[in-house]
Amino acid sequence: MQSKKTEHVSAKLEDYLEAILSLSQERGAARVRDIAERVGVHKSTVTAALKALGAQGLVNYAPYELVTLTAEGARVASDVTRRHSIIRHFLEDVLQVEHTVAEETACRMEHVMDELVLQRLGLFAEFMSASPAIKSDWEKRFTAFVRKHDQS
Repeated sequence: MQSKKTEHVSAKLEDYLEAILSLSQERGAARVRDIAERVGVHKSTVTAALKALGAQGLVNYAPYELVTLTAEGARVASDVTRRHSIIRHFLEDVLQVEHTVAEETACRMEHVMDELVLQRLGLFAEFMSASPAIKSDWEKRFTAFVRKHDQS
């Protein structure tokens, strides 16, 4: 269960947390300009978002300083990243959706998908990977079915 402080983190603010986590892991730090580039917005928009996230206790932010996640911010960001990864994996590896489409779709779905549904998607993908014979047969049949559908 999420704490009272973070139970109303919007999808957009979750995207900022995810970007900060990713940048911190890739570059060792997150800067406003890098966050703006990653999220695709102007630096002033990032500043406003960081103020909101700071007010919720999710980031440490001061003008002209590096942005860091609080422990709670890191938890929320990690959860969003986990959700994104499960959905993207399912879309790409099970449904055979092209990477770019899977990535963009996962970005939207990660914020609204029920945890039980997400868990089952992950379990199904894991089941398929752990059962090579079933996966091979299923993939061949599904690929043929998709191609037939795409042609009609």
